[in-house]
Amino acid sequence: MSNRMVCREASHAGSWHAGYTYCGACAAHAYKQVDPSITRRVFILGPSHHVPLSRCALSPAEVYRTPLYDLRIDQKVYADLWKTGMFERMSLQTDEDEHSIEMHLPYTAKAMESHKDEFSIVPVLVGALSESKEQEYGKLLSKYLADPSNLFIISSDFCHWGQRFRYTYYDESQGEIYRSIEHLDKMGMGIIEQLDPISFSNYLKKYHNTICGRHPIGVLLNAVAELKKNGIDMNFSFLNYAQSSQCRNWSDSSVSYAAGALIVH
Repeated sequence: MSNRMVCREASHAGSWHAGYTYCGACAAHAYKQVDPSITRRVFILGPSHHVPLSRCALSPAEVYRTPLYDLRIDQKVYADLWKTGMFERMSLQTDEDEHSIEMHLPYTAKAMESHKDEFSIVPVLVGALSESKEQEYGKLLSKYLADPSNLFIISSDFCHWGQRFRYTYYDESQGEIYRSIEHLDKMGMGIIEQLDPISFSNYLKKYHNTICGRHPIGVLLNAVAELKKNGIDMNFSFLNYAQSSQCRNWSDSSVSYAAGALIVH
């Protein structure tokens, strides 16, 4: 049995950029699942916030620096991904501006510290993919997900609620606004736990929940669906949920976080 960890964590839309103060404790629940003794490669899939991107993009860098130690990008896997013709190269400026992957680097370094010279990372910036593109990338990455030595980190938050985010869905039957947000988020989390990409797409179409990493999540769910066709048994469970603040009136705003882990048996 091996962990393929999925972490929902601080990747924030717009210029508002909450830090570890808000999301850190929640994210830690997912990183606690990491087994550094078997992990040799860490894929980090994060959504693009700053540049329009209809495909996925790879970094021009060879090394990412963290406050702990440098993380080496796996050039062999990158070369294999380039050969597919499905990837763009992001500029160094785009890479430096984007926080959705960056937020996970110190966590990755800390979780892997005991084996810091024995692993590499594969950062992938995920654009605004169509459902068919999510399926294509999921199929492509499924062979890596099947390998017990590979760990997948999916960067996202859940609901960005408030007028500043142009999203104020409110189901009054749930009570106060923050309860409605939690109900909406947990509905989506339950669908993700079912590992069904079509149900997740339908949920997004119905409620338009502002989950910024919906496309990386979609890619992962499609990779899982591909492996399930081959009889590989998997289950996903959420471990923690949090909100940056409790919204009680229309002038409030919040971002939700959740952490979970995918186990491949």
